[in-house]
Amino acid sequence: MTTRRDVLKLTGLVTAGLALPSFARPAFADTVDTAALMQAGPLGDVWLGPADAKCTIIEYASMTCSHCARFHKETWPELRKRYIDTGKVRFTLREFPLDPLATAAFMLARCEGDKMYYPITDLLFDQQPNWAFTQKPVDALEQMLKQAGYTKEKFEACLKNEKVYGAVNSVKQRGMDVFKVDSTPTFFINGTRYTGEQTVDAMEKVIKPIIDA
Repeated sequence: MTTRRDVLKLTGLVTAGLALPSFARPAFADTVDTAALMQAGPLGDVWLGPADAKCTIIEYASMTCSHCARFHKETWPELRKRYIDTGKVRFTLREFPLDPLATAAFMLARCEGDKMYYPITDLLFDQQPNWAFTQKPVDALEQMLKQAGYTKEKFEACLKNEKVYGAVNSVKQRGMDVFKVDSTPTFFINGTRYTGEQTVDAMEKVIKPIIDA
């Protein structure tokens, strides 16, 4: 389990070329309690798409997972264009950090409130090699977050925010304990679990029968 001390002592923990853990597995499906799944964490879920959409997607991801980054670079834009922005699907990204650096990244995405959650997570997924796998990842992360308006003071204050730290970890812990999430990315589409990186075509095969029903 990532501790708050781990988050505050990130500098030097990741060396150039060192791959952080990512655990994509072949997709399989099973169903969880939908009512329990829809219960948000302490900071709430940041939803995209209408509340009355027939199809709901919940993704558990880690900011340092290369499979998650590839999904958000290659699949997510088209998924959003076809189904979320058109009001057919409701989507939220939940925190499942695999290491202290991922915890810090999610904290930084949360500290600016809901309006900046996706702009920051999209930025960090898109630029993942430029901060997650560098000699000084925290310095690189700080430079990256300047694009989101973070001053040095705001950056440091966010990483010391115990409320945000606790909230991020509680989402991961509940994901493990209640829904048996043990890899990233993991998707729940209307309560059915799909693990591993997904293409837009693969997701479409699941989504279309739901929204056409």
